[in-house]
Amino acid sequence: MSMPKTVETGSFEGDTVNNFLRGVLQATIATFSLPDPIVEVGSLQREGREELVNLRPLFPDRPYVGIDMQPGPGVDRVENVESLTLDSSSAGTVIAMNTFEHVRRLWLAIAEVKRILRPDGVLFVSTPFYFHIHAYPSDYWRLTPEAWDSLLEREFPQRILGQCGPRTRPLHVWAVAFGHDYPPISDEQVADYEAAISRYAKSPPETLRTLRYLSVQWLVGRRPMAPHLDRDSFELQLRRGTSEAKAA
Repeated sequence: MSMPKTVETGSFEGDTVNNFLRGVLQATIATFSLPDPIVEVGSLQREGREELVNLRPLFPDRPYVGIDMQPGPGVDRVENVESLTLDSSSAGTVIAMNTFEHVRRLWLAIAEVKRILRPDGVLFVSTPFYFHIHAYPSDYWRLTPEAWDSLLEREFPQRILGQCGPRTRPLHVWAVAFGHDYPPISDEQVADYEAAISRYAKSPPETLRTLRYLSVQWLVGRRPMAPHLDRDSFELQLRRGTSEAKAA
């Protein structure tokens, strides 16, 4: 589970937790009711980037527990996400931002998160996709939106799947998954969520790099430059039920 949060400042060559993803989480908080208490998986903070990777201030005056396999800043409990000591149905919201790609037995971590969440709980999870290998201590997984949907659909009948960057090479993928007892998500809420992401999720401007890439694309085409030029483009899908139920 341990993922000492690294960060990027807008560059797609950078590290995993960035301004855009933090903005996506802010949009999630602004749009949906996220039950207490909040549990953050992979909460260890790297020195010098606390303002970006410290998610606790986004939930002021709310019960919040940061867990990680290593002790340090941002960590309230040392835990192994593959075998948590938290009680069943004890968490209202679980956040795991760009952490699960480092979990060797990912399926056990997902099962544990499902176990500790209340029936009306919410999971917010993100993972990189088009991204270099970054070992903390190891890097195991790249998951598409469909992969996250298949992992979550049985315990979370409502799921919003998101991705940012080029459509066929997304930089990051995320899911907001709602438990069985969570109220129905309306199409209007999804539209509000999309608007909130557009408002909050913005990469820092890199004017010179963008101008350079725009110039180069005339020679080599847009595709090689798309991870930077399209880094704030995003798509959302609301899924309900399971794929088996739809096929029946």
